[in-house]
Amino acid sequence: MISIFKDNVELCTALADLFISTGTSAIAKNGRFTVALTGGSSPVTLHKILAQPEYQDQLDWNKVFVFWGDERWVPLTDEKSNAKMAFETLLNHVPIPKQNIFPMWSDDKDAKAYAADYEQILRGFFGEDEANFDLLILGMGEDGHTASLFPHTEVLHERTKWVDAYYLEPQQMYRITLTEPFINKAQKVAVLVFGANKASALHEVLEGERNFEQYPSQLLAPASGKLMWMVDEGAASKLSDEAKASK
Repeated sequence: MISIFKDNVELCTALADLFISTGTSAIAKNGRFTVALTGGSSPVTLHKILAQPEYQDQLDWNKVFVFWGDERWVPLTDEKSNAKMAFETLLNHVPIPKQNIFPMWSDDKDAKAYAADYEQILRGFFGEDEANFDLLILGMGEDGHTASLFPHTEVLHERTKWVDAYYLEPQQMYRITLTEPFINKAQKVAVLVFGANKASALHEVLEGERNFEQYPSQLLAPASGKLMWMVDEGAASKLSDEAKASK
Protein backbone atom coordinates (compact mmCIF):
# COMPACT_ATOMS: atom_id res chain seq x y z
CA MET A 1 0.00 0.00 0.00
CA ILE A 2 1.36 3.40 -1.01
CA SER A 3 -0.01 6.66 0.37
CA ILE A 4 1.31 9.89 -1.12
CA PHE A 5 1.18 13.19 0.75
CA LYS A 6 1.89 16.75 -0.29
CA ASP A 7 4.78 17.26 2.12
CA ASN A 8 6.42 15.97 5.26
CA VAL A 9 4.00 17.74 7.62
CA GLU A 10 0.96 16.21 5.95
CA LEU A 11 2.68 12.83 5.91
CA CYS A 12 3.68 12.94 9.58
CA THR A 13 0.22 14.11 10.61
CA ALA A 14 -1.27 11.06 8.90
CA LEU A 15 1.31 8.84 10.58
CA ALA A 16 0.52 10.43 13.96
CA ASP A 17 -3.16 9.62 13.38
CA LEU A 18 -2.17 6.04 12.57
CA PHE A 19 -0.03 5.88 15.73
CA ILE A 20 -2.93 7.01 17.91
CA SER A 21 -5.58 4.83 16.28
CA THR A 22 -3.36 1.74 16.34
CA GLY A 23 -2.39 2.38 19.94
CA THR A 24 -5.95 2.95 21.07
CA SER A 25 -7.14 -0.26 19.39
CA ALA A 26 -4.22 -2.32 20.74
CA ILE A 27 -4.78 -1.14 24.30
CA ALA A 28 -8.50 -1.86 24.05
CA LYS A 29 -7.81 -5.35 22.67
CA ASN A 30 -4.63 -6.44 24.45
CA GLY A 31 -4.12 -4.00 27.32
CA ARG A 32 -0.93 -2.60 25.80
CA PHE A 33 0.49 -0.91 22.71
CA THR A 34 3.91 -2.03 21.48
CA VAL A 35 5.66 0.26 19.02
CA ALA A 36 9.15 0.45 17.52
CA LEU A 37 10.46 3.87 16.60
CA THR A 38 12.80 4.78 13.77
CA GLY A 39 15.84 7.02 13.93
CA GLY A 40 17.52 9.68 11.88
CA SER A 41 15.87 13.01 11.15
CA SER A 42 12.78 11.56 9.44
CA PRO A 43 10.57 11.11 12.53
CA VAL A 44 11.27 14.45 14.24
CA THR A 45 8.12 16.08 12.87
CA LEU A 46 6.07 12.99 13.75
CA HIS A 47 7.36 13.07 17.33
CA LYS A 48 6.58 16.75 17.77
CA ILE A 49 3.03 16.21 16.54
CA LEU A 50 2.51 13.29 18.93
CA ALA A 51 3.83 15.38 21.82
CA GLN A 52 1.09 17.97 21.32
CA PRO A 53 -1.71 17.73 23.91
CA GLU A 54 -4.42 17.02 21.34
CA TYR A 55 -2.54 13.88 20.32
CA GLN A 56 -0.84 12.63 23.46
CA ASP A 57 -4.02 13.01 25.53
CA GLN A 58 -5.69 10.33 23.39
CA LEU A 59 -3.39 7.54 24.63
CA ASP A 60 -2.93 5.87 27.99
CA TRP A 61 0.87 6.11 28.00
CA ASN A 62 1.10 3.80 31.01
CA LYS A 63 0.25 1.03 28.55
CA VAL A 64 2.61 2.08 25.76
CA PHE A 65 5.88 0.15 25.34
CA VAL A 66 8.54 1.74 23.15
CA PHE A 67 11.36 -0.06 21.34
CA TRP A 68 13.59 0.84 18.39
CA GLY A 69 14.13 -0.66 14.98
CA ASP A 70 17.83 0.08 15.05
CA GLU A 71 20.48 2.22 16.65
CA ARG A 72 23.98 3.55 16.27
CA TRP A 73 26.05 1.99 19.05
CA VAL A 74 26.72 5.24 20.91
CA PRO A 75 25.80 6.41 24.44
CA LEU A 76 22.38 7.93 25.02
CA THR A 77 24.10 11.29 25.50
CA ASP A 78 25.61 11.22 22.01
CA GLU A 79 24.08 13.43 19.32
CA LYS A 80 24.08 10.43 16.97
CA SER A 81 21.81 8.42 19.26
CA ASN A 82 18.35 7.67 17.88
CA ALA A 83 17.07 7.25 21.42
CA LYS A 84 18.42 10.65 22.50
CA MET A 85 16.53 12.27 19.65
CA ALA A 86 13.34 10.42 20.57
CA PHE A 87 13.58 11.46 24.22
CA GLU A 88 14.14 15.10 23.28
CA THR A 89 11.34 15.30 20.71
CA LEU A 90 8.73 12.95 22.19
CA LEU A 91 9.38 10.74 25.20
CA ASN A 92 10.32 13.52 27.63
CA HIS A 93 7.05 15.26 26.75
CA VAL A 94 4.55 12.45 27.32
CA PRO A 95 3.64 10.63 30.57
CA ILE A 96 5.21 7.29 29.70
CA PRO A 97 6.86 5.30 32.53
CA LYS A 98 10.63 5.03 32.07
CA GLN A 99 10.43 1.27 32.55
CA ASN A 100 8.28 1.08 29.41
CA ILE A 101 11.13 2.39 27.24
CA PHE A 102 13.79 0.05 25.82
CA PRO A 103 16.67 1.88 24.13
CA MET A 104 19.20 -0.18 22.18
CA TRP A 105 22.13 0.70 24.42
CA SER A 106 24.02 -0.63 27.41
CA ASP A 107 26.77 1.11 29.36
CA ASP A 108 28.45 -2.13 30.37
CA LYS A 109 28.17 -4.45 27.36
CA ASP A 110 29.39 -4.42 23.80
CA ALA A 111 27.06 -4.23 20.81
CA LYS A 112 27.04 -7.96 20.06
CA ALA A 113 26.33 -8.92 23.66
CA TYR A 114 23.53 -6.39 24.00
CA ALA A 115 21.95 -7.48 20.71
CA ALA A 116 21.48 -10.91 22.34
CA ASP A 117 20.06 -9.27 25.47
CA TYR A 118 17.66 -7.13 23.43
CA GLU A 119 16.43 -10.22 21.62
CA GLN A 120 15.66 -11.84 24.97
CA ILE A 121 13.70 -8.74 26.01
CA LEU A 122 11.65 -9.06 22.82
CA ARG A 123 11.13 -12.79 23.30
CA GLY A 124 9.92 -12.04 26.80
CA PHE A 125 7.31 -9.68 25.39
CA PHE A 126 6.20 -11.62 22.34
CA GLY A 127 7.17 -15.25 22.90
CA GLU A 128 7.13 -17.16 19.63
CA ASP A 129 3.96 -15.53 18.35
CA GLU A 130 3.64 -15.01 14.63
CA ALA A 131 2.93 -11.31 15.21
CA ASN A 132 4.88 -8.85 17.32
CA PHE A 133 4.79 -5.05 17.25
CA ASP A 134 1.43 -3.41 16.88
CA LEU A 135 3.27 -0.75 14.90
CA LEU A 136 6.82 -0.73 13.56
CA ILE A 137 7.92 2.60 12.08
CA LEU A 138 10.83 2.57 9.65
CA GLY A 139 12.58 5.03 7.39
CA MET A 140 14.49 4.50 4.16
CA GLY A 141 17.82 5.98 3.16
CA GLU A 142 18.96 7.28 -0.21
CA ASP A 143 20.77 3.97 -0.67
CA GLY A 144 17.62 1.95 -0.06
CA HIS A 145 18.56 0.78 3.44
CA THR A 146 16.02 0.47 6.23
CA ALA A 147 16.67 0.05 9.97
CA SER A 148 20.39 -0.86 9.94
CA LEU A 149 19.96 -3.23 7.04
CA PHE A 150 22.54 -1.61 4.76
CA PRO A 151 23.43 -2.70 1.22
CA HIS A 152 25.87 -5.58 0.88
CA THR A 153 26.07 -6.42 4.59
CA GLU A 154 25.90 -9.90 6.12
CA VAL A 155 22.97 -8.97 8.32
CA LEU A 156 20.74 -9.02 5.22
CA HIS A 157 21.05 -12.82 5.24
CA GLU A 158 20.29 -13.34 8.93
CA ARG A 159 17.27 -15.60 9.24
CA THR A 160 17.44 -16.85 12.84
CA LYS A 161 18.30 -13.97 15.15
CA TRP A 162 15.71 -11.31 15.92
CA VAL A 163 18.37 -8.71 16.72
CA ASP A 164 21.93 -8.43 15.44
CA ALA A 165 24.87 -6.05 15.71
CA TYR A 166 27.79 -5.57 13.36
CA TYR A 167 30.52 -3.11 12.46
CA LEU A 168 29.53 -0.90 9.55
CA GLU A 169 32.85 -0.04 7.95
CA PRO A 170 31.77 3.06 5.94
CA GLN A 171 30.47 4.68 9.14
CA GLN A 172 33.28 3.39 11.35
CA MET A 173 30.84 2.30 14.04
CA TYR A 174 28.75 -0.59 15.27
CA ARG A 175 25.05 -0.70 14.48
CA ILE A 176 22.40 -2.75 16.28
CA THR A 177 19.24 -3.66 14.40
CA LEU A 178 16.12 -5.76 14.19
CA THR A 179 16.56 -8.36 11.48
CA GLU A 180 14.41 -9.07 8.45
CA PRO A 181 12.57 -12.11 9.91
CA PHE A 182 11.59 -10.22 13.05
CA ILE A 183 10.64 -7.01 11.22
CA ASN A 184 8.33 -9.02 9.00
CA LYS A 185 6.44 -10.41 12.01
CA ALA A 186 5.05 -6.94 12.82
CA GLN A 187 1.32 -6.36 12.56
CA LYS A 188 1.78 -2.99 10.88
CA VAL A 189 4.95 -1.67 9.23
CA ALA A 190 4.85 2.01 8.28
CA VAL A 191 7.76 3.24 6.14
CA LEU A 192 8.25 6.99 6.29
CA VAL A 193 9.97 8.39 3.17
CA PHE A 194 10.18 12.01 2.13
CA GLY A 195 12.33 14.15 -0.14
CA ALA A 196 13.21 14.04 -3.84
CA ASN A 197 16.67 12.78 -2.89
CA LYS A 198 15.05 9.41 -2.11
CA ALA A 199 12.97 9.18 -5.29
CA SER A 200 15.41 6.99 -7.23
CA ALA A 201 15.82 4.51 -4.39
CA LEU A 202 12.08 4.34 -3.75
CA HIS A 203 11.48 3.62 -7.44
CA GLU A 204 14.05 0.80 -7.40
CA VAL A 205 12.69 -0.69 -4.18
CA LEU A 206 9.09 -0.71 -5.34
CA GLU A 207 9.41 -1.16 -9.11
CA GLY A 208 12.94 -2.27 -9.86
CA GLU A 209 14.29 -5.78 -10.27
CA ARG A 210 14.58 -7.88 -7.14
CA ASN A 211 18.00 -7.08 -5.66
CA PHE A 212 17.79 -6.78 -1.89
CA GLU A 213 21.58 -6.77 -1.61
CA GLN A 214 21.55 -3.39 -3.32
CA TYR A 215 18.17 -2.20 -2.02
CA PRO A 216 17.54 -3.81 1.40
CA SER A 217 14.12 -2.21 1.77
CA GLN A 218 12.92 -4.81 -0.73
CA LEU A 219 13.09 -7.26 2.18
CA LEU A 220 10.06 -5.63 3.78
CA ALA A 221 7.18 -8.08 3.39
CA PRO A 222 5.18 -8.71 6.58
CA ALA A 223 4.09 -12.34 6.79
CA SER A 224 0.57 -11.59 8.00
CA GLY A 225 0.74 -7.89 8.78
CA LYS A 226 0.26 -4.75 6.73
CA LEU A 227 3.04 -2.85 4.91
CA MET A 228 2.34 0.85 4.39
CA TRP A 229 4.61 3.12 2.37
CA MET A 230 3.89 6.68 3.50
CA VAL A 231 5.72 9.04 1.17
CA ASP A 232 5.63 12.65 0.06
CA GLU A 233 5.33 13.91 -3.52
CA GLY A 234 9.08 14.45 -3.81
CA ALA A 235 9.92 10.85 -2.89
CA ALA A 236 7.14 9.57 -5.17
CA SER A 237 8.23 11.67 -8.17
CA LYS A 238 9.83 8.74 -10.05
CA LEU A 239 7.12 6.19 -9.41
CA SER A 240 4.91 5.05 -12.25
CA ASP A 241 1.25 6.01 -12.31
CA GLU A 242 0.44 2.34 -11.68
CA ALA A 243 2.56 2.31 -8.53
CA LYS A 244 1.09 5.58 -7.32
CA ALA A 245 -2.38 4.08 -7.70
CA SER A 246 -1.48 1.17 -5.40
CA LYS A 247 -3.72 1.97 -2.43
